[in-house]
Amino acid sequence: MNLCSCTLTRQTLRGSFSLGLTALLMACSTPGPEVAALTTTSAAALQLTGPTTPALSPAWWQDWGDAPLNALVARALADNPTLLTAQLRVRRMQALSGIAQANGLPQAGLGADFTRQRFSANGLYPKPIAGNTWDNDTLQASVSWAPDVWGQHAAELASAIGQTRAAQADAAMAATGLASQICKTYVGLARLLAQRDIALRAQQQRLQMRQLMAERVAAGLDPLGEQSLSEGNLSEAAVQLEAWEEQIQSSRHQLALLSGQAPEALAALSPQLNLLQLQALPATLGADLLGRRPDVVASRWRVEAASQDVAVARTQFYPNVNLSAFVGYNALGLNHLLDAGSRQIGVSPAVRLPLFDGGRLRAQLSARQTERDMAVAQYNATVLEAVKETTDALQSAQSLYRQAQAQSAALSSAQQQHALAQQRRAAGLSNALAALSAETTVLAQRRIVADLQARQLDNQINLIKALGGGWQGDKPSPLAQLRQVNP
Repeated sequence: MNLCSCTLTRQTLRGSFSLGLTALLMACSTPGPEVAALTTTSAAALQLTGPTTPALSPAWWQDWGDAPLNALVARALADNPTLLTAQLRVRRMQALSGIAQANGLPQAGLGADFTRQRFSANGLYPKPIAGNTWDNDTLQASVSWAPDVWGQHAAELASAIGQTRAAQADAAMAATGLASQICKTYVGLARLLAQRDIALRAQQQRLQMRQLMAERVAAGLDPLGEQSLSEGNLSEAAVQLEAWEEQIQSSRHQLALLSGQAPEALAALSPQLNLLQLQALPATLGADLLGRRPDVVASRWRVEAASQDVAVARTQFYPNVNLSAFVGYNALGLNHLLDAGSRQIGVSPAVRLPLFDGGRLRAQLSARQTERDMAVAQYNATVLEAVKETTDALQSAQSLYRQAQAQSAALSSAQQQHALAQQRRAAGLSNALAALSAETTVLAQRRIVADLQARQLDNQINLIKALGGGWQGDKPSPLAQLRQVNP
């Protein structure tokens, strides 16, 4: 065999070895076929209309024109611990995004090590090092870079951006929820005060009825049992009045807690239900509703972040490339550290590829894919709940409006009957008891009216919250954010 044929044989063997090694590496650790993700719910599937839903004011509670309410909400949004916790989560995710972005950039460092050591006389080192004490000093600069060959760093950054945006949406949802809770409690307090005033008038009315009944019993016009009945009605009115007072104080304490104040700080707060006017709200739902609600947007960001986590898990199957280099000085003895002969320079490229991992990487990828599907399922559930809440609130608003119209007619009729009873009394055609009894019907109708007014306001708050509370903080997708950071 001549030299040429020997060289050809060696080249053939090397080529075969390279191909075999490549095939072995590819067979040892592979991610397997791509697993399709679950499908997110679309606006068309939810039968949302095409037109845009009318925008709400971010500070929608100010439309009611109630200064004490505005002050309570402003104070709560500034000082509430729960809201502060949500804002701190945003800051944490922003910091993690910074870490993810830094992972794809070159890293540089400068180190200095100074060691004084006595070397063993019977060790590895010969004389004059052996048996003597020397200073082993190093001054070195280093640089390293892990190029993003397979897109791992880009996917990590996109995932971190998605989680950050989700945290921001969560914080917005917390703020919307807090403002809604304060407004609902405020409306509840106004309702309790209105009911307390009606109960106070009912107590005064029953005092008058007891006085009249006592006079009639004394005159022999009514039996004694009628007087006992009036006494029982008066006691019942006192119990109801005290119950309203208890609930009023509890609502004031709740508002103080929500706004970060002492329990008795709002002891004089007395909102009036009639001054809280209903605002015009949209009658239809547009497809843009899915981008108006912070909780829906947060779920969508988590789906995108989870998808990027799957991409990160797939890159773990591919070779990991690291490039590093250093330059510096090393010497035995500080006096020789900066000598030209003490220079040291090195380059250290490295490639690492997983071979046999016992199925760990595939299990990790499967876990990330499952987490992605869980995020999609949670998004779909959040979207369905959002549409349900909004639809329920719209339907309730229409029903409550019809109830309020009918109740207004009932109250008007009761007031007319009371006015007629008073006219009959003035004309001497009936007694005072008949007029007071007619007023009882009026008070009962006023109670229902107050409850309906509070329910309408409460339902309006539910609808505003369901529509996103005027939030306008959505951002581009994580991939668009990534392109802005690394064009």
